Formats: sequence, C-alpha cells, structure tokens
Amino acid sequence: MNFRRLGDSELEVSEISLGSWLTYGAGVEREQTEACTKAAFEAGINFFDTANVYGSGAAETAWGEVLKDFDRSSYILATKVFFPMSDTDRGLSREQIHKQIDASLDRLQTDYVDLYQCHRPDPETPIEETMEALHDVVRMGKARYLGASSMPAWQFAKAQHVAEKYGWTRFVSMQNHYNLLYREEEREMVPLCRDQGVGLIPWSPLARGHLARAPEAKGTKRSETDGFGKTLYALVAEADRRVLVAVDTLAKVRQLPHAQIALAWLLQKDAVTAPIVGATRMEHLEAAVGALGVQLSKEEVGALEAPYVAHPIAGFS
Repeated sequence: MNFRRLGDSELEVSEISLGSWLTYGAGVEREQTEACTKAAFEAGINFFDTANVYGSGAAETAWGEVLKDFDRSSYILATKVFFPMSDTDRGLSREQIHKQIDASLDRLQTDYVDLYQCHRPDPETPIEETMEALHDVVRMGKARYLGASSMPAWQFAKAQHVAEKYGWTRFVSMQNHYNLLYREEEREMVPLCRDQGVGLIPWSPLARGHLARAPEAKGTKRSETDGFGKTLYALVAEADRRVLVAVDTLAKVRQLPHAQIALAWLLQKDAVTAPIVGATRMEHLEAAVGALGVQLSKEEVGALEAPYVAHPIAGFS
C-alpha cells in the first residue's frame, strides 16, 4: 500500500479509503463490519470515512465499536456534518456544528477525528459563522483538519477565502462526485483544488456499481433500493453506455475486473488523493486494493475518456 499526503495537511492516507455509506451499521451485521475493517487494515488501508447521517448515526456507532480495538494513531478517521439528524438538527450553524461533533465523537468512541467535513454547503448560515465554528472545533482538539464535500467551486473558493481572511482553519480536502461516468468536476473544482493544494477524495468512484460490471449486467439488490443513486444515474444514456463499453473492452484485454480499470483511471489523476470505496464483501475490497497495481497507458486512458459528453450537475443535494 502506498500513502499520499492529504492536501497540504500532515495526514498520510492510504491511496484507497474505506467508506460506510449504506453499509456498516445500516443492514450489515457487526461481524461483517469487523471482518471488512480488519481486512482493510491488513491490506494497508488506514483511511476510514463516514458521516453522522449515515444510518442516522448507526454507521458511526458501528465503526466506533470496531475501531476501539485498534491503536488510535494507526488510522485516519473522517466524518461529516450538515444533513438532518432530526427535524431540528441540521445545517452548519455554530450550534449544530458544536452539537454534532460531540455526538459524532461519542458514537465513534474517540476524542477526535482526523478530518471533519462539511457534507454540503448551508445556504441558510453565513459562511463566516460556519468557518469560525469549524475553526473552534479544530482549536479545541476535536478535529485535526477540515474538509468539504460536493458544492460549486465558487462556494468552496469563498469558504477558503473567508478562512484565510480571518486566520481560521482552511479546508485541506474536497470529497466530490467524480468518476468515468461523471467528470463535470474537471471543469472548475479539480483545477481549483490542484492549484490550491487541496486533496480530492472522490465519492462514488464506481458510479454506484455501473463501472464495476459489464454493460449488459443487471443491477444489484442494493442498487434497486438506492434512491440517491437513482438520482445520480437515473438513466444510463447512450454516451454513458459507450463509456461502459470502453471499460468492458479494456477489462477484457487486460483480464482485470471492471472496478480495477475504473479505479486505476481515477488514481492516475494527479489531484486525486484517495477514492472512497464501499466494501461489504472481501472480493470488493480485494478488487479495490488490486487497482493500486494497475498502470494505464496514455492510449488506454484516451480510449476510456473519449466517449464522455457533458452531463447535468448531479450530487450537490
């Protein structure tokens, strides 16, 4: 396993991050969660990403139970804040940030997280209030660094400017929607982060499984109940299908799993630090780790990228 520095922070993270959306604590038993987490450790993965809203806290609770048995200094733990935890608990106000970080730490059974992330921007709270509250979380030692997730590039730039203006903590990472089927981030967010030394940790690197199977393959049971995923990939258009065919063709030529081709493409992007993958079975984890050893040629990258066409913005809500 190789490690990369996350943005301009001192965090050295594995090139693959293990995520917990709709998996651990939400339909996956403790034994399975523990087995996958231990297998990730053994493979060299040290970067674990979750959020307070996943399973309404269940994902954090599940990892808190498993990770308490490991040396806290041996892994990098990230969580997020913004989405509703109840009818009144939501957003990025000063009150919510302080309330939710304490609740997350309690569920995770730790004194601090390495990376605390804004899950989405909050249009109802002044960015100055949000950035000051996040700075206070870092100052109090409850988080080491700050990150953000999907938002327009101008909002991210504004937040960074406000933090710099007042001497508050800036974001070191951007967790964005980025994969072979959705490359709109290459227009503004990726160049911005590259220029500013912000590390990318893309979510949905396999496009909710579309990039992990042959074009004609049926969806999984999870995909049938994944409401959010359906909003991202409601219709696999003909142009998208051409991308899937390109992945399928290269996978057959290289005799590699489709997931490894898609992840290898993302890992070769210079702004990307660590794609966040979900794994509920050992073969998912093995395929993801195996992508680290796959090097694509310039011609192979070109063949994968050629069919792409512009898409409507997806993933900001």
